[in-house]
Amino acid sequence: MADRRPGDLREYRRRRNFCRTPEPAGRADPRHITRNSAEPRFVVQRHRATRLHYDLRLEINGVLVSWAVPKGPTLDPTVRRAAIHVEDHPLEYLDFEGAIPHGEYGGGDVIVWDTGTWRPHGTDDPAQAVVDGELHADFFGRKLRGRFVFVRRGTDEKSWLVLHKDDEHAVRGWNPEDYPRSVLSGATNDDVARHPRRLWRGGRAHPVAQHNDTEASADEIAALDALDDEGTWEVFGRRLKVTHLNKVIYPGRGRTHALTKRDLLRYAARIAPVVMPYLAGRPFTMHRFPDGIDAPGFWHKQLPSHAPDWLPRWQNPSAKRGEAATYLVVDEPAALIWAVNFGAIEWHAWTSRTDRPDLPTWALVDIDPGSRTTWRELVELALLHRDALDHLGVQGKPKLTGQRGIQIWIPIRRGPTFDDTRAWVEHLSKVVGSLMPDAVSWEWEKKRRAGRARLDFTQNAANKTLVAPYSPRPLPRAPVSAPVEWDELPHLRPDRFTVRTILDRLAERGDPFHALLTVNQQLPPLG
Repeated sequence: MADRRPGDLREYRRRRNFCRTPEPAGRADPRHITRNSAEPRFVVQRHRATRLHYDLRLEINGVLVSWAVPKGPTLDPTVRRAAIHVEDHPLEYLDFEGAIPHGEYGGGDVIVWDTGTWRPHGTDDPAQAVVDGELHADFFGRKLRGRFVFVRRGTDEKSWLVLHKDDEHAVRGWNPEDYPRSVLSGATNDDVARHPRRLWRGGRAHPVAQHNDTEASADEIAALDALDDEGTWEVFGRRLKVTHLNKVIYPGRGRTHALTKRDLLRYAARIAPVVMPYLAGRPFTMHRFPDGIDAPGFWHKQLPSHAPDWLPRWQNPSAKRGEAATYLVVDEPAALIWAVNFGAIEWHAWTSRTDRPDLPTWALVDIDPGSRTTWRELVELALLHRDALDHLGVQGKPKLTGQRGIQIWIPIRRGPTFDDTRAWVEHLSKVVGSLMPDAVSWEWEKKRRAGRARLDFTQNAANKTLVAPYSPRPLPRAPVSAPVEWDELPHLRPDRFTVRTILDRLAERGDPFHALLTVNQQLPPLG
């Protein structure tokens, strides 16, 4: 390996039978594979094969350069970890979580223990640094932070050391085994081993194992249903006090039966692992309706002082007097359960992450219908945006709002500011709007739009949010904001999927947005 630059997947593919293993074979789609990214990604997988080890992978040259670290990476600067340089893996491995069949190469259970971005330090060519045998890397993960050093030992091309510098992120005595859960699904390796066919794998979203129609989920749901109007519920490894379980949140109407707070907690427990990638690492805003949707709701940003200590949180360094200073961060599924018990029906997360709140990772198009806008016009506006994105070579997908509109979510590589992103979306939407001038208004006030739709680019701003994928909406029938495929759009309505039906859809078709999670694209200049 010492004489070969990263970027070759032949050894990876030679070792695997893709008719048996759920691991991804890797694609050669130039829109999917990014090379020499300004902000490459990393993943660490906790892998129980013949022996427990951690697989640490860095995105370099369109692949994941990989090391097996038997005792796992640590933030302790006094400890050096032995590491074995193994074959490059495809980028789709960034979210691989599941079970490799026994008898296959690497057979065992795998979870995504940590993920994030990294930056090379002291070199503009990290691929060459690997060839030369020494790479310094700054990590921006959910568990791993700070500067790591990878050093080859002697003449053995596979034998390396991984250590953490004594910087501000160093923590003496830090043990990776104290943090055993997946940052994507909340699963443990035991969960994966019990239900090997029900986790995300191979670049596709499948219903997440232990919390969807499985024995473990049945136990947790049964425990919730066994409670009276309140009690302590153990779910996702946390003990939560839940209250007012029999309170009606969505009153029954016609043939549609009422939904109680217990029903919403049950939904949150099953959808949490699916929605986690869209919430984790981001400030979380709650739209609370503690007395149900027929009573006034209110926005809640500040994490209350009585919140349990284990809840992940972020201190906003830019908060002014009177603004929220401490936000909930839904970095684990149990945090979402806590928020729902706190009355949060709607879930909103920032489009930037807490480590760089000034840099968005999503560009957003919000197609807001007017009183005279037909569904056909709304779909036509969305599909014109799709055609424009295709022309530019940019990936994005639509989401039903659960109310009347359509949103388009576009994943972007961090770099552009909110001002840059807003200007880009404004330019794009004004080109689209010029093709349907009678259907679109650019007036801010609704009463001045004459019933026409607005293509709202202003949501691309710090501290502004759009409703998260799979969040319920405070409307009759309990609709949810549902990601969809472009070809489905003409045949649907914005409130088509509900708390009662969305889990069946996920079981059948998976999560359409899941493919966007590994897209690392720049917004091209617009003329």
